[in-house]
Amino acid sequence: MGMRVAVLSESFLPTLNGVTTSVCKVLDYLRDRGHDAVVIVPGAGAPPTYAGFPVHEVPAIAYRQFPVGLPSPIVQKLLADFKPDVLHAASPFLLGSQAIAAARRLGVPSVAIFQTDIARYAKRNHLALATRAAWWVVGRIHDAADLTLVPSTASMADLEAAGVERLALWGRGVDLTTYHPRNKSNPLVQRLRQRLAPRGEVIVGYVGRFAPEKQIERMAALRGLEGIHLALVGEGPAMAAVRKELKGIPAHYLGTLTGADLAAAYASFDLFLHTGTEETFGQTLQEAHASGLPVVAPRAGGPIDIVEHGVDGFLYEPEDDADMRAHVEQLVADEALRSRMGEAGRRAVLGRSWESVCDDLMRHYEHAIAATAATRELAG
Repeated sequence: MGMRVAVLSESFLPTLNGVTTSVCKVLDYLRDRGHDAVVIVPGAGAPPTYAGFPVHEVPAIAYRQFPVGLPSPIVQKLLADFKPDVLHAASPFLLGSQAIAAARRLGVPSVAIFQTDIARYAKRNHLALATRAAWWVVGRIHDAADLTLVPSTASMADLEAAGVERLALWGRGVDLTTYHPRNKSNPLVQRLRQRLAPRGEVIVGYVGRFAPEKQIERMAALRGLEGIHLALVGEGPAMAAVRKELKGIPAHYLGTLTGADLAAAYASFDLFLHTGTEETFGQTLQEAHASGLPVVAPRAGGPIDIVEHGVDGFLYEPEDDADMRAHVEQLVADEALRSRMGEAGRRAVLGRSWESVCDDLMRHYEHAIAATAATRELAG
């Protein structure tokens, strides 16, 4: 028997980010398994349907180029009309908080997905009062849900410290077919490599949004490292600052890429470098591993669970640019090490297909539904 799932997401198409990708993959899975769904998102030009499910927009305001959903009476009416078995609240904030409260009033169990670290962003900007307030808000939102799924052990520790109970780990899937080491033999990839590294330089790649919290400017620490070219995929408000800081380092800015084009970019890299210390998970690190690349990332947040230091990449001290450079330099100098770590990275993600991850999600839904039913029985 199919399950009825109301999916509330603070981010959705046409905005492309980790939250949107995760929600789309969940909706694809629900369609393929014969479940029913309704989608509720901030109003920002979303498609009227996705995966055959209706998409409902609610009022939103723009913040840092992203739509932020505002509380609206539409939300409770949509939930009441659809009568879901469970609410899936992706990265809940203003809109998600309202949906969780509405679900509770309607007797619908809610599963919240922790994905955007607002509190850590406030801390990075030295906003002490805002940091405390942000954690208070995060704690209140997630503690109201029947179950919160977190992507990493670091996130779980943060939420436990904020007083949130009813937590469980739920990672993110990766497309093991699109991102694959065999892409390296594709003639398109070989031509791209020739353009990015005409003299056979080692290509140090990055994929992600150009935003302050990604700290891409830290790649300036690689200045003077011979035999490398940077290849950076993405766009965003920090682009000008990144270009300024990396001036003098051979770098190619490839813009936003998706699908086969993004897979080709990964396949053209020799190693993947991540610089941000605020990742709750690190989906691009998984995609790099699926593509057969060694990964260099800070020992902070999500990467701790994704990169096995010395096996499929290196974890450097979060604020130590010299440590980052040393690990990159080691990989640049040793092709055999890059190959060995890349193969280990591919093996590490073989059990993380989206199908497998969404099977886990269904079990979490069932747990939340059973727990809610048991609570009602006790109360009744």
